[in-house]
Amino acid sequence: MTSKLGIVAGGGEFPGLVIAACCAQGRPFHVLALSGHADPAVIGDAPADWIRLGEAGTGFQRLKQAGVAEVVMIGPVRRPTLRELAPDFRTTRFFAKVGLKALGDDGLLRAVAREIEEEGFRLVGIDDVLADCLAVAGPYGTVAPDDQAQADIQRGVQVAKGIGALDVGQAVVVQQGIVLGVEAIEGTDQLLRRCGPLRREGPGGVLVKMKKPGQDRRLDLPTIGAATLREAAAAGLRGIAVEAGGALVLGREAVTTEADRLGLFIIGVAAEAGG
Repeated sequence: MTSKLGIVAGGGEFPGLVIAACCAQGRPFHVLALSGHADPAVIGDAPADWIRLGEAGTGFQRLKQAGVAEVVMIGPVRRPTLRELAPDFRTTRFFAKVGLKALGDDGLLRAVAREIEEEGFRLVGIDDVLADCLAVAGPYGTVAPDDQAQADIQRGVQVAKGIGALDVGQAVVVQQGIVLGVEAIEGTDQLLRRCGPLRREGPGGVLVKMKKPGQDRRLDLPTIGAATLREAAAAGLRGIAVEAGGALVLGREAVTTEADRLGLFIIGVAAEAGG
């Protein structure tokens, strides 16, 4: 029998896709929804416990009580301050061990992964749950990038690999060879909203999302969905490029349909495209 899956749910639409996949597959699951991040409308009536981000002890206890064996983490989570966390004893012990202030996002996620596994759970990647979500090479939908967009993609891959190596972020917006913005703590949606007013005259820019060099594939792979496309369109972009085999396109049919509706391209590219 398939083991019970614990879904640690952050924000956005993505946790709902995992819930729907488990329901369709008949796989038992339990949601650990993060208050202030997960959307109650997305979680719906799924079996769930709600905890604050600082309640690691309670979270592990709830997952064990629910009989969870495997855990997947999905959905963006804004990194809080210690004051916002109000950490319980288990979380405080974790921070004391890893030295939170010294860790970038990737280092922090690796430390969280170790804690999850030390508690006896098996951490799995989202592509283990949603088999068809890993980005493939080539275009999605009917719109393709022109020569200017291809040049912007190449520039974006170079910059994304650079900021990824520094554990800063996974995404960059480039227009006509000019970097309008790079992703840091704010996340992709806020990056796109910040770049909208910075757009220049002429052909619109592109969003490029690449995984960080050496990144644990189970943790925080760059991800897009239909909502990402709508944000990109609102920012005046012409399309999105993601790393083939190293990024997630969640809800592929819906994303492709939305891209065609908005007149945007989506394309899977190699990590070496910027070389």
